[in-house]
Amino acid sequence: MKKRDLFLLFFFVFSLLLSSFGAFAQDCREIRESSLRLHILANSDSQEDQALKLKVRDRVLAQCGGLFSGTQDAGDAKAAAQAHLDEIVECAQGVLRENGCHDSVGAQVVNMYFETRVYDGFTMPAGDYDAVRITIGEAEGHNWWCVLFPPLCLPAAESTRQDQEQAQQYCQEHPAAGESPEYEMHFAIWDWIQSLLGNDGK
Repeated sequence: MKKRDLFLLFFFVFSLLLSSFGAFAQDCREIRESSLRLHILANSDSQEDQALKLKVRDRVLAQCGGLFSGTQDAGDAKAAAQAHLDEIVECAQGVLRENGCHDSVGAQVVNMYFETRVYDGFTMPAGDYDAVRITIGEAEGHNWWCVLFPPLCLPAAESTRQDQEQAQQYCQEHPAAGESPEYEMHFAIWDWIQSLLGNDGK
């Protein structure tokens, strides 16, 4: 094959990849803008503190997850979270006190960076997301996260049919986040771009 033909072939393949990645990047942006995440930081990495973090998670999802049921978009969910931060803090504190822990608890609605993560078969691309951030004590332990809106992490007993349909529709509308081998390279490139931008996941 002549050099000119090789160049044209390379240019054609590169153009296809660039076009595909452009659509992928747009989908990633839409996922970030249409999601509200939950982020819980444990006091430390001790076995006790990590266990408490998970108990806080379970209680918050069970008692406060309903606050987001029926919200129509991420903006509604964010407003609901902002209006009920005191309730979320009280819920988390109750868990700690029941377990003999007197660490402080904080809750804020923030915009923060997340690395690419997989939750229950759904990939959340790296980038800045709005999130309900719960901090326990010194907040120096490993974190736990999930997706409050769409309601991907509500317990089955707490989720309504509308919640389940909403989550299913969301996954269908964002094919880039599905478990598809064709997007593995896209996510690798996306993470590389994020590293060039100086994002470190903290």
